[in-house]
Amino acid sequence: VLPARAQRPERAALLDLRFGAVELARPQTKFLRHLRKSLSLILVDVREIEPPAGIEPLHWRLLTTHPVTNAEEAWRIIEWYKRRWLIEQFFRILKTQGLKLEDSQIGTAERLLKLVAIAAKAAVISLQLVQARDGRDNQSVRIAFNAGEVATLAALNRNLEAQSKRLRNPHPPDSLAWAAWIIGRLGGWDGYPSMKHGLQYFHAAAAGWSLRDLCMP
Repeated sequence: VLPARAQRPERAALLDLRFGAVELARPQTKFLRHLRKSLSLILVDVREIEPPAGIEPLHWRLLTTHPVTNAEEAWRIIEWYKRRWLIEQFFRILKTQGLKLEDSQIGTAERLLKLVAIAAKAAVISLQLVQARDGRDNQSVRIAFNAGEVATLAALNRNLEAQSKRLRNPHPPDSLAWAAWIIGRLGGWDGYPSMKHGLQYFHAAAAGWSLRDLCMP
């Protein structure tokens, strides 16, 4: 099944799979003569058979150094490649589309690694929320939020629903989709950037909510 993308609805595709060893020759430029004359790789070729009318068929040619001796191993390579888009989105959130990690002024590797660890957690949660927002996976809210954060989400949800009788959270309160609806409302509904802004607002609210028992008599 090919997942939905911009300008492309989800659809089932019949695929033809081929694989085999290939030899890539070294480029002829004189500046690369110090390299070996050829490189042995495995080619995995998968193409769509009889796509819908007017639709460009799927066709991937994947080169790998991993051994591929049967169809199961070839499909494993394809499954890895299918994760490419998700991995690219993770790094976009870390850098250009969200957390702007490359703009950090931290000067030591140790501190930068700590910042990357914190940013990576935020990026993963943003990915989880965007993927869960349609409610089809039925994932639990607890995979991304602890009990105190869930209580904050519930309070925010009541406030957001009270602002308009027409807008109601359509997802079960124990689902990640429920949380995605709340964070999306807080951030403005424009994809990954909105999840970043929504999470910033949420974490500030959650920090205040956690202090309520200390500050109230």
